Amino acid sequence: MTSNRKRTLTDIAISGIKRAMYSLSEPALLHFARQKYESLYSNTSDEPLISVYVPTYNRGKLLMERAVPSVLAQTYKNFEFIIVGDCCTDNTAQLVEGLDDKRVRFYNLPVRKYRYPPTAENHWLAGPVVPANQALDMVRGKWIARIDDDDTWTTDHLETLLNFARRENHEFVSAAYETERHGKRIIVNVKDEKPRIGGTQTWLYRSYLKFFRYNIHCWRKSWNRVNDTDLQERIHRAGARMGFLDRVVAYVLPRPGETTVGLEAYRASEQEKLQHFKF
Repeated sequence: MTSNRKRTLTDIAISGIKRAMYSLSEPALLHFARQKYESLYSNTSDEPLISVYVPTYNRGKLLMERAVPSVLAQTYKNFEFIIVGDCCTDNTAQLVEGLDDKRVRFYNLPVRKYRYPPTAENHWLAGPVVPANQALDMVRGKWIARIDDDDTWTTDHLETLLNFARRENHEFVSAAYETERHGKRIIVNVKDEKPRIGGTQTWLYRSYLKFFRYNIHCWRKSWNRVNDTDLQERIHRAGARMGFLDRVVAYVLPRPGETTVGLEAYRASEQEKLQHFKF
């Protein structure tokens, strides 16, 4: 994704410094992580713990209608489900506490400070970064998966991706997903992109890659400005073994009252998003 906004010298400088730092550090960190942990993945017949996480902010009802039941209904049962609230002030905490499942953990960030110029676009680009990075601090599993609070998975999502990753010895896998824009269902399989990397709700990767953190300055870039595409590009550039499964494993559908998804939805409801995500 490119930007139509005029970038400042500060944007250019910070983006350049971050890119240089990532380019130097992340390939080396990947090398050391493999040396230390890759042997732990040689057994492909066990049932490893998968850490599933979701960043959320004041969408308790939607979270409980979509992401939560979708995760809890998985055919693969050995997972932990980490829900990180970005200092939620609605009833998210109460709703999560009402779940009778020991695999679920909830952490609500104590503060929510100014992080970037508060535009609807920036909220979409970088909004989940802080709670997502907090979730990565909390993972205990051998594999990591992310779902957003308004997304859903197929019931065999984790099982399918884990089997694919282990069969092909991939460190990071993703897949196709189905979405809806203005009443039209579309399968997004990134067949014309190289490398083929599906949306963040289709990711599954080895937990020794958790040193790859979301970049709060992603909005400053001139391209790949979304927090997840910034991250996936860095993982690829560092040399991780990545694979794509051409099968739908997730659904990204409009939220109630909206007709489309992604940045288009944020722009169409700009004032509502500015109020909802106000610092």
